[in-house]
Amino acid sequence: MKELIEQINAQFEAFTADAALQAEKGNKAAGTRARKAALELSKLFKEFRKVSVEEAKK
Repeated sequence: MKELIEQINAQFEAFTADAALQAEKGNKAAGTRARKAALELSKLFKEFRKVSVEEAKK
């Protein structure tokens, strides 16, 4: 679970950096990377929820 949280943090940092580049400088490639990171974050959050529920059942 700790590893999953680290992955979420890394993806969020990547998303934040790319989203800022798109918003501030209009960098289209950064926008694409930000959307990809957001999609990956969505998957990681679903996995976190699944693991979290399993841990709570123990």
